[in-house]
Amino acid sequence: MCWLASLFNLWNYRPFVLLAVQRSVDALGYATDFQKDGEIVKFAVEHCGYALQFASEEITKDREIVLAAVKSKGCSLEFASEELKSDREIVMEAVKQNGWALENASEESRNDRKIVMLAVEQYGKVLEFASDELKNDREIVMTAVKRDYQARMYASEELAVDREVVLTAVKQSGCYFKLAFAQ
Repeated sequence: MCWLASLFNLWNYRPFVLLAVQRSVDALGYATDFQKDGEIVKFAVEHCGYALQFASEEITKDREIVLAAVKSKGCSLEFASEELKSDREIVMEAVKQNGWALENASEESRNDRKIVMLAVEQYGKVLEFASDELKNDREIVMTAVKRDYQARMYASEELAVDREVVLTAVKQSGCYFKLAFAQ
């Protein structure tokens, strides 16, 4: 489809681009003239948030479009402007959709207890991306370890060897017992 569209110059034809982005997120990558068109990009990210990667820099600063993208695919937060990676509502929506979105959130967001808790409730290992302060928060660490025993390796030094944390990890994986007490 791509070579044919290029041959007939269809990437400059709005109705074709709308149809193409509906079928494939990658289509926006070929439609360079429309990467700064808010309507086209919003349409694309509503179908698949990852289309945000092809948007112009100006569009990645558009709160409404980025919010639509992260609601579709939380990890599309990676392609948002730095400013919007600090926007609490956007980060909450991203993490709600996919806890791994925490990896691309701002430092400020990684220190937000509610955001981090929402992330570790889904995937314990995302504790890796939490602030040092929250890696030392017993409730957050316990929630993460209950979800995935390996999250213990991202806890603060103090909590990583805490009896309750270690026992919770052992309950999650019996084979972890030997490793836990070797430390």
